[in-house]
Amino acid sequence: MQDYHLALFLAIAICLFSGPVLIPFLHKLKFGQQIRNDGPKAHLKKAGTPTMGGIMFFLGLSVCFIFSEELSSRLLVLLLVTFGFGLIGFFDDFIKIVMKRSLGLTAREKILGQLLLAGVFAYVAVTYLGRGTGIIFPGTAFHLDLGWLYLPFAIFVLVGTVNAINLTDGLDGLAAGVMVFTALVFLLLANAWGLTDLRLFCAALLGSCLGFLFFNLHPARLFMGDTGSLALGGAVGALAVVMKMELLLPLLGAVYVIDTLSVILQVGYFRLTGGKRLFLMAPLHHHFELLGWKEQKVVFFFWVAAAFFAILTVLIVL
Repeated sequence: MQDYHLALFLAIAICLFSGPVLIPFLHKLKFGQQIRNDGPKAHLKKAGTPTMGGIMFFLGLSVCFIFSEELSSRLLVLLLVTFGFGLIGFFDDFIKIVMKRSLGLTAREKILGQLLLAGVFAYVAVTYLGRGTGIIFPGTAFHLDLGWLYLPFAIFVLVGTVNAINLTDGLDGLAAGVMVFTALVFLLLANAWGLTDLRLFCAALLGSCLGFLFFNLHPARLFMGDTGSLALGGAVGALAVVMKMELLLPLLGAVYVIDTLSVILQVGYFRLTGGKRLFLMAPLHHHFELLGWKEQKVVFFFWVAAAFFAILTVLIVL
């Protein structure tokens, strides 16, 4: 059995065994989810469900330190970026729950932290990891060197991905389930391209999501919070940059893109029409809920969509 197989199974096991310890611990600290009154009314019963479960992803990804014979610079940077964005999310959750400030970090504080972290990562990827400044157009041999313009492009990719995945985390099992397909594609491609260090990271990421899902499926006993969603976004965005998959990411992560576009369209339409709404509620997954779909049906529909786009991405690449 290869190292990444072991990493996958160990990450699952770590999350499964840590859940029964983490959930009562978060309950004891009263780190329960606060439900906003302007959300779907059916979600009000979820108030008090332990959040900040994204800590579980940190534990699952720690297997990279165990199975990596030599911790490559690329792997170390990926872990640091993932943990860094997770830490921003942790502070956001902490302020919401412990300090009772419902919106957590201010938008300015959150975006500033994300931009700084993304900027450092982009610079390190180009200058120290040998990423270069070229981008590849999927399905073609065309390669475009952006020069130093690549830095703001990479920052946009990373910060955009982080916030898109954060928006998708709104239903039981939605963000983690979609992430399973995303991580699986990265794992398959890293294996096909012989990127052994990235293969290890992707396996640990996939295992962490599978283990977390056991506690996050409806009815959820644990939410990932911004601690988890920002960490997952950081992992995906950083992988796309390192593996030169930036232009493929909108296809692979089409579910995240669609959810994010629904929010942008909703806000724009609301302002242009003086208060009218394009959707019953945004992000889009809440629109389906208010149409009368059960939460599990909405999540399953989005999972199927994620699987479709994942298969399409692999077909285009390979």
